[in-house]
Amino acid sequence: MSKPAFLTADLYDAHGAACESCPTQFHQYGGRRAFTGKIRTVQCRDDNALVRRCLEKPSEGEVLVVDGGGSLACALLGDLMAELGRKNGWSGVVIFGAIRDAVVLGTLDFGVKALGSNPKKSTKTAVGSVDADIVIGGVTFKPGQWLYSDDDGILVSAQKLA
Repeated sequence: MSKPAFLTADLYDAHGAACESCPTQFHQYGGRRAFTGKIRTVQCRDDNALVRRCLEKPSEGEVLVVDGGGSLACALLGDLMAELGRKNGWSGVVIFGAIRDAVVLGTLDFGVKALGSNPKKSTKTAVGSVDADIVIGGVTFKPGQWLYSDDDGILVSAQKLA
C-alpha cells in the first residue's frame, strides 16, 4: 500500500506552529479518506439549502465546512448532494452536524466527515450565512485558509502545508 499524499500527523510534526488541530471527533463517511483544499464555510442549523447552493457551484478542490451547531436532529448532507459536490470539483465537506445515506457516501470519491447520521431530511429555507468565520472545537475556520483531513483528524492552516 502506498503512502497517501499527506498525513495530518506528519504535517503537524513538521508545521505545528503554523496550524491548528481540531479536537472535535468527527466520523469518516466519505470514500475519499484523506482530503484537502481551501476552506469555504456555511453556517446553518437543521437547514441545508445553503449547503446545496455552495456544492452546486464549480470548485477548484475546496472543502466546505458546515457549522450545523452540532445538531443531530436531521441530515445536512446526503448522497445526492455529495455527488453534486464531487461532480463540481469540491474535495469534500466537514459537517458539524449529521449526514444521511452513510453507506452510499462511503462509495463516493469524496471526503465527508460529520458528527453522526440521521435519515431525517432538513428544512430548506436558506437561513444562515455563507463564507463567515466559524468556530468548531475552539478552532476558527476562515474562508481561504487550508484544511487537511485524514483518519487522524483535521488541521487548519493559513498557508498551504503540502
